[in-house]
Amino acid sequence: MSTEALKRDAAQYLMQTYTRQPLSIVRGSGTKVYDLEGREYLDFVGGIAVNVLGHGHPDLVQAIQRQAAQLIHTSNLYYTEPQVKLAQMLVEHSFADKVFFCNSGAEANEAAIKLARRYSHDKYGAGRYEIVTMKNSFHGRTFATLTATGQAKVQKDYEPLLQGFSYVAFNNFEELERAVTDKTAAVLLEPIQGEGGVHVAEREYLKQVRDLCSKKDVLLMFDEIQTGMGRTGTMFAYEQLGVQPDIMTLAKGLGGGVPIGACLATDSVAKAFSPGSHASTFGGNPLACAAGLAVCRALLEGHVLDHGRQMGEYFAKGLSDCQSRHRVVKEVRGLGLLQGMEVEMDAKVVVSECLDRGVLINGAGEHVLRFVPSLIITQLEIDRLLDTLEQVFSKQAA
Repeated sequence: MSTEALKRDAAQYLMQTYTRQPLSIVRGSGTKVYDLEGREYLDFVGGIAVNVLGHGHPDLVQAIQRQAAQLIHTSNLYYTEPQVKLAQMLVEHSFADKVFFCNSGAEANEAAIKLARRYSHDKYGAGRYEIVTMKNSFHGRTFATLTATGQAKVQKDYEPLLQGFSYVAFNNFEELERAVTDKTAAVLLEPIQGEGGVHVAEREYLKQVRDLCSKKDVLLMFDEIQTGMGRTGTMFAYEQLGVQPDIMTLAKGLGGGVPIGACLATDSVAKAFSPGSHASTFGGNPLACAAGLAVCRALLEGHVLDHGRQMGEYFAKGLSDCQSRHRVVKEVRGLGLLQGMEVEMDAKVVVSECLDRGVLINGAGEHVLRFVPSLIITQLEIDRLLDTLEQVFSKQAA
């Protein structure tokens, strides 16, 4: 089947919820993917920050194959070892004491919102239920997470939205302080706003937010769905930002490509969930948790995390050097291997030009390029991406 034939069938049979690149990917290996016609592409999208170990990592493949042959699913009516072992590993390497598993980032944030409201309800009664989130944030597309997302374009045509959410400017403590009232149950934010244009939370701001939440007994929730699992140079972004949350959500890189989400919390907060208060049929299934274990072991027991940190530093410098040579580049921002480049041109044009040159990148807004490659990316591959950007920007300036 050709790419054109596949596009025709997709138009006929799939709901049209995505704007796709004119590319049909059939195979991946390491940091490369290959299309139906056999062309090779260097992947700086990484499944949108999912493929932290790249494509076809032998440890991940082996873990999935072994678990698939043994046991794929039973439900949470029974205990399964991969689920408990993965929870143990996450707890031992984070602030958290307890874990709830689900299947996606949106589900993880749904769990966090429910947990925060239930915790506050149990402690203060029914009137304390509001969640303060950030403008330009992104937390998912289910109804609660859609409402939590501070972007009107995502919420458009789905009104009326859920009650109890308000939005403040990111990195603006004074505005947040005014928004937190005696009805506030939690503050939800991303350490780095990924979909919102790759904006990094300031350390002093986060410290002020933490102090405010502790003083008011308001839960601080970090959405680390995009920043977690080594993406920023540490296992979790909060580790290098000097602040610990009460609740943290994970997904994307946790399964290395296998769908899984997690909501982590301190013991005092997690106690608000009791049997029957929240659940997931597929959440924490043996296959997904075996994949999660393989990813965690590669990051924590191997050299992937250290390598990713080094490559993140190298990449950030390369992007900054590129900025110094091209007026079209307005700003470079990010942490580790979550980098953004704001450009004074249509980001879609740059994405298309890079695609034509065999490099996959994506946009995070009209004028921001987002780079989220696998943590196994090499200096030579980063250099190729930088060379490609040089070509595109030089062509634009000509």
